[in-house]
Amino acid sequence: MTFSELILARQSVRRYSPASVETGKIMQCLDAARLAPSASNSQPWSFIVVDDATLRTEVARATFTDIQLINKFTMQAPAFVVIVIEKARLITRLAMQVKKKEWPLIDIGIAAEHFCLQATDLGLGTCMIGWFDEKKLQKLLHIPSDKSIGLVISLGYPEEGYKLRTKVRKSMVEIAAHNRYRSNFEI
Repeated sequence: MTFSELILARQSVRRYSPASVETGKIMQCLDAARLAPSASNSQPWSFIVVDDATLRTEVARATFTDIQLINKFTMQAPAFVVIVIEKARLITRLAMQVKKKEWPLIDIGIAAEHFCLQATDLGLGTCMIGWFDEKKLQKLLHIPSDKSIGLVISLGYPEEGYKLRTKVRKSMVEIAAHNRYRSNFEI
């Protein structure tokens, strides 16, 4: 698969086969995430792989509520990767205060996308999940209360027959400009 084809193939998968994901494939995805760039090379992340059946069910339940059911599909996911935001280097933390930027959030986003692209290349499906009960996950996974969870990624083989959806994105004219900002973009 070319890189362009990989980008088109990566999508948020919300229906999974019950087949478990091979440890080797999970490790390849983690290695791709590990190699992601980060501000001052801080690498402000750690990854918790959840594939134990009982724990996996509890993690899934922490991603939706009786009112917010959009993530209920997670009950089918054979694995999760929970990304914990770790402390950035001192120089990065100082720069964050001066520039008022949260670089670790950007960094984990880049690492998560590396993970998801590698998963897609291996025939796996993923979905990045930002809605979850952080306190519940901290307790379940023994994450210290002074740590923050950035994202949860569901991982597994897409259900048989799961179709690649057409990506609906803004046009280039709507998002890009040359040499200056424009509210009415023209290229």
